[in-house]
Amino acid sequence: MREILTYQPPSRIPNSPAYLMGLTDVRGQGVPTADLRIRLGMAPVEPTLNTRILVLDIPLEDRTLSLGLVADRVFEVTSFAADQIEPSPDIGIKWRSDYISGVVRRDDGFVVLIDLPRLLSTTGDAADLAAFAPVERAA
Repeated sequence: MREILTYQPPSRIPNSPAYLMGLTDVRGQGVPTADLRIRLGMAPVEPTLNTRILVLDIPLEDRTLSLGLVADRVFEVTSFAADQIEPSPDIGIKWRSDYISGVVRRDDGFVVLIDLPRLLSTTGDAADLAAFAPVERAA
């Protein structure tokens, strides 16, 4: 994660995918900002005073994509050791979970770890998002 910003409505982009809220100005660079609630099939919510934009640099196969993700709230930023990560659970039915890299058990529940490069690259979303912002090419 690069930084956490106070929420400001992104500048809308015509004909963009429904989950792409628009561009957020991050230090003079237009960063595509996505609502993962919509992308993951969840109901959108209205921003509150707690809403934040997480600015991430996501490594893809041939480039690094700068992306803003809307978060309802940020409770903490923490790192997890590899031995804390458990495999995603088998719930007994077929469901699209290939983008879940694992879960971490916490005292108050679980943290679900989403593999953003996999989520974006397997759905074609990375190409859609890259069309709206500059990307750094891998050397």
